[in-house]
Amino acid sequence: MNADMLRHFYAYHFAMNRHVWDNYITPLSMAAFTHEFDYSLGSVRDQIFHLIEVDDGWFTGLLGQDFQDPPDQDSFTDLDSIRAYWDEIEQKLHGYLENLTDDDLLAQPLSGEDEGLYVWQVLLHVVNHGTDHRAQLLRLLNDLGVDTLSQDYMFYIYATAAR
Repeated sequence: MNADMLRHFYAYHFAMNRHVWDNYITPLSMAAFTHEFDYSLGSVRDQIFHLIEVDDGWFTGLLGQDFQDPPDQDSFTDLDSIRAYWDEIEQKLHGYLENLTDDDLLAQPLSGEDEGLYVWQVLLHVVNHGTDHRAQLLRLLNDLGVDTLSQDYMFYIYATAAR
């Protein structure tokens, strides 16, 4: 695994996040978006904020920055403001990944309970975590009556011809 391969894997992560948002979430009413389910984290909104906050948290650590408490979900009054926040976090990830080198993958920049983790392990974890929670999100959307498609990585490869 090298930095270019990880950038490719993140292109999948970003594309699937955007696909789910654009195709399945933006048509939702706020009532559906915030509807509480007795499954996983609760609502579609809770899943989205979890995805954003976990991506941000890990990359904050990789960048050597101090972790800040995420903004209160209730401070976002509509989907556009949530998307703008997500875009801001995604740009932070892009900035880190653009400068990532193969040598960086073997660094262990984290402290505390995460000390000893290699950058490559953290980067794989973040994408894997995103896939897991998008699957949970797709389940919630299905329960809301939304017709969804697979987020399978191979379908992304076929669609982008990036073999």
